[in-house]
Amino acid sequence: MPGIAFPFATAYRSRPMKRRTFLQSSVAQAVAGSAALAALSNAASAADGKAREYYKLSTYTLNAAKKPVLDTYLGKAFIPALRRAGIGPVGVFSETLPDGKLAVYVLIVLKSPDEAATLSSHLAADADYKNAAADYLAAPASDPVYDRIESSFLGAIEGFPHLAKPDTTKARLLNLRIYESHNERAALKKIEMFNEHELAIFKRVGLTPVLFGEALGGAKMPNLTYLLVFPDDDARKAAWKSFGGDDAWKQLKAVPEYADKEIVSHITNKLLTPEPYSEI
Repeated sequence: MPGIAFPFATAYRSRPMKRRTFLQSSVAQAVAGSAALAALSNAASAADGKAREYYKLSTYTLNAAKKPVLDTYLGKAFIPALRRAGIGPVGVFSETLPDGKLAVYVLIVLKSPDEAATLSSHLAADADYKNAAADYLAAPASDPVYDRIESSFLGAIEGFPHLAKPDTTKARLLNLRIYESHNERAALKKIEMFNEHELAIFKRVGLTPVLFGEALGGAKMPNLTYLLVFPDDDARKAAWKSFGGDDAWKQLKAVPEYADKEIVSHITNKLLTPEPYSEI
């Protein structure tokens, strides 16, 4: 088959897996747990020798009427302050929710975990930030800008160690997907599936990646979070249709250890619109 080989799939079809090999593999995976997840985090690096990136993904939930206040804060205070600190780029994307609510996603690209840890101190020491953010920060408890912020901290996976920044001068649609797993072993297996096989199929069929990150902290753990970009929704639908009919994908998903029912417990699928001031 062109593009990808599946020696494990061939072996599976040609003869039963030996019991001893199966037991050894199962035990090794079962005892790995969070230690193995941490080991993968430390081992992942780019082919050019540069360490992988990290990402902070924050979701603001707010009333649509408050969006201008948040836009002013993010576009005029927050992003410029991060730029001065050498942090970024920063992406800002929105999603319309029921009952007059919005979700605004803020994605920060980080060179190391230390940048996430020192972010608050950078903002606190930045006089221009505090001046530009004055109205946002002065919002009273009786009239808040947002309901709540939820954040996740991600580490780029080995097969996609750096963000692929889309052309921000062109119209685009972002597709955010979160694959939750029932335990750490299963989460590692899904990451392996992307690292070794699925990413290549994605790129070939037009599912253009922006980032792939394993969740190191936050909600819905363990999970793999990724972001794709398309020119518009028609292009998104066409790419996913092509993926579903791809021979390599059909062969890959037929491998028992990679079956969704074994390693993916829930999928979140979001379509996001970038804000005009988004850097991603």
